[in-house]
Amino acid sequence: MVPVASAVRAPRSRALRHSLCSALAAVTLATSVAVTGLPSAAYAKGPESLADLADQVTDAVVNISASTTVEARPNTRSGPQLPPGTPFEDLFEEFFNKRGQRGGGDRSEAERPRSPRKSNSLGSGFIIDASGIVVTNNHVIGDANDIQVILHNGTKLKAEIIGKDAKIDLAVLRVKPEAGKPLKAVPFGDSEKMRPGDWVIAIGNPFGLGGSVSAGIVSARGRNIESGPYDNYIQTDAAINKGNSGGPLFNMNGEVIGINTAILSPTGGSVGIGFAVPSNNASQVIDQLREFGEVRRGWLGVRIQNVDETTAEALDMKDGVKGALVAGVDEKGPAKAAGLEIGDVIVKFNGTAVKSSSDLPRIVASTPVGKTVDVLVIRKGAETTKSVTLGRLEDTEKPTLASVKQPEAESAVRQVLGLNLSGITDEARKRYSLKDGLKGVLVTRVDPNSTAADKQIKPGEVIVEVGQEAVSAPADVSKRIDQLKKDGRKSVLLLVASASGDVRFVALGID
Repeated sequence: MVPVASAVRAPRSRALRHSLCSALAAVTLATSVAVTGLPSAAYAKGPESLADLADQVTDAVVNISASTTVEARPNTRSGPQLPPGTPFEDLFEEFFNKRGQRGGGDRSEAERPRSPRKSNSLGSGFIIDASGIVVTNNHVIGDANDIQVILHNGTKLKAEIIGKDAKIDLAVLRVKPEAGKPLKAVPFGDSEKMRPGDWVIAIGNPFGLGGSVSAGIVSARGRNIESGPYDNYIQTDAAINKGNSGGPLFNMNGEVIGINTAILSPTGGSVGIGFAVPSNNASQVIDQLREFGEVRRGWLGVRIQNVDETTAEALDMKDGVKGALVAGVDEKGPAKAAGLEIGDVIVKFNGTAVKSSSDLPRIVASTPVGKTVDVLVIRKGAETTKSVTLGRLEDTEKPTLASVKQPEAESAVRQVLGLNLSGITDEARKRYSLKDGLKGVLVTRVDPNSTAADKQIKPGEVIVEVGQEAVSAPADVSKRIDQLKKDGRKSVLLLVASASGDVRFVALGID
């Protein structure tokens, strides 16, 4: 791809360049005044200098050096012996192994041990408590067994891990300040007040160079980059590079409103798209890590999926697309005890609106364990409120789905919505390896040109519900769709189960 700038041919003379620039400036100024009433310089001007702000906070920003000892491996080749940790050591080893230069003399591989190696990583962090509490990213320290915090003045302090959380990529460290040399700490700000266009500065340790300051604006909020279940990043164009991870993103008041965590880059360097964990999300996790050494997240016990326009219409949601559609309910979870059902759409949780399914895990996780909250759901077109007492989310917990009791099925084949349907016979259960107890209507063929195929319905799957009513025979599917058409509905919501019993909702048009 040709860069835009290179598509514009430069003027051949300085006079021509000057006249063109003057003309463009005049047009730009006139347009700006006509549209906004303000000169463009006043309209686009940023802070005159960020030096005072940088001076105010720099001493609280630290470099993080984390070392991990790698277990020794047998020395299985002859040739040059490289010191542990030498760059390209693995490349040399592969080269000699390919050439068959293994072992030496009468010594076996086990008798030719190699020394343990150290793997080093560099990142950034910042001090939030003058007593010695430091925040960084979890991926900066990893499984390190030797962590040093390097202050702006070069002082090195050994650090211990208070707690870390991989889901939101945060870690809290503790260092002991030197006698008579108090540490500088910085406060958290309110990330919810930040708007796209607000100025920010990032300070960190890019590429191991040491304290560096970069400036930019908030480009967007609420970014989901699919790095974890609670993605809600601030996007910024302030330069963030390798080594900036764990460093602070400051507002113009010197408050931390984000923790720099990730970049989107095809080159490995900054291309103006960086992501920071919002301070409002991070502070809750940090408080728990400091208090408990771990994060204790709320647990609702549901499996959810998105609501699109077709699904909203099928569910008779008069206010349009919103909320999180419940596709599964854990039999032992809080949601089951509170009366939440498959097919409910959660639109508000503890007073907070659920705009999309990605909002719900983050809202639930940040709610205290054991707290009783109101959950507003849409059920068959009507709103109802359920009171739920949250449990605690366990990393090892595997939610189970609610079973659906249905009558025995028939074996007649019907074609509906581009689907060939039949009852579940013993032969069909064996052929498609259907889970014992799974009941409904079996899909035996899918028209490749149908909407059902576009929605990834496959032969061997089972339709459990049609329009939120259980079905057990192909005739039930036809009758239910005919009734929905008579009711003026333009789409139908199917609850579809895989052979293993995992369910999801699929909305199809029935015009």
